[in-house]
Amino acid sequence: MSNEVLFDVQDNIAIITINRPERRNAINLAVREQLRTAFLKVEENPAIHVAILTGAGDQAFCAGMDLKEAAELKLKITPPLPVLGSNVKVSKPMIAAVNGHTYAAGWLLAQMCDLCIASESARFGITEAKVGRGFAWAVPLFDMIPQRIVVELLMTGRVIDAKRACEIGFVNYVVPADQLLTKAMELAREIAANAPLTVAAVKELVQISGEMGRSAALKYARQMFDEKVYNSEDAIEGPKAFKEKRPPVWKGR
Repeated sequence: MSNEVLFDVQDNIAIITINRPERRNAINLAVREQLRTAFLKVEENPAIHVAILTGAGDQAFCAGMDLKEAAELKLKITPPLPVLGSNVKVSKPMIAAVNGHTYAAGWLLAQMCDLCIASESARFGITEAKVGRGFAWAVPLFDMIPQRIVVELLMTGRVIDAKRACEIGFVNYVVPADQLLTKAMELAREIAANAPLTVAAVKELVQISGEMGRSAALKYARQMFDEKVYNSEDAIEGPKAFKEKRPPVWKGR
């Protein structure tokens, strides 16, 4: 199998790289399969605390579906892309490090991550309307940015720059291109130093907040923290380490 998706681990941080720079990291069948494998590696390896998703080269994070392959194979409905929180479960934080064009399904990849850092040259667009495709996956976007901005993006297929993506709340930080991975690693290390059970609970909290009403979500959240966080060994270790003026040793249980 070709290395269309690279997987590297530095300390306790995984770096997943879509490796098709000659095709602006467009998503073909191999990328779909290898991304799923990479996500499962992150979830199954207890030594990995945080993951970063990025694209090879400096031109694109991901330009979306490989339209050339789709045309050759006459694909109408494409095989499902592995989407975090939808058809793939990864309880660990995922940071998108967006280094260029991020269109259509590329936007989806950035959207499904928990945090997003973009280079100054990054460009974002949900361009399906321009080629007669669809974007059922855009539903969660209405919980991320204002409705009228989402509608404008979907109807026009307009591409926006990193600064605008940050202004509307889709991107956390915009940095020079040569600082992108450095910033992503810096954020990943900051998260990885925290209690893993609490960090995982944040992901679950975000998901249930979007799926439940306020009262139901509050009730679920209280129960979740009682069962998964407060009654853990880490809940004892945190205050103990603070008292002893040392870094905590998290066990994730």
